[in-house]
Amino acid sequence: MATFFEHFTPQEVAKISGVGRRVHLPEGWSPIWKDTPADKAYIILDGTVSVRRDGVEIAQLGAGDIVGEAAIVGHKLRNATVVALTPLDTIHLTDETLVQLDKEMPTFHQALLEVAQSRVNP
Repeated sequence: MATFFEHFTPQEVAKISGVGRRVHLPEGWSPIWKDTPADKAYIILDGTVSVRRDGVEIAQLGAGDIVGEAAIVGHKLRNATVVALTPLDTIHLTDETLVQLDKEMPTFHQALLEVAQSRVNP
């Protein structure tokens, strides 16, 4: 499966990176918790995360992947917890930033939908 960033041109990657905030997270940190509001997403630049539902790992994601988007796209509470397996270098996107990119970049909207749908129906 293609990573999230593989959907975009270098110029589009630069735009997405420019509107987000670069954030470094330590190993063991959980930036996203199950049953919490969908107020942010992260694009992983470097590192690996474990996506867990009810304590069971359902996926591992790494560089170029996005986490936290499905709840925002679906307007629902989080359905999984994300735990950093390594130190992470990420781009933090607020829900407002995601909505802005979604409106301004048709390719961003399509990529978000594809990723969210692939994770709901693997």
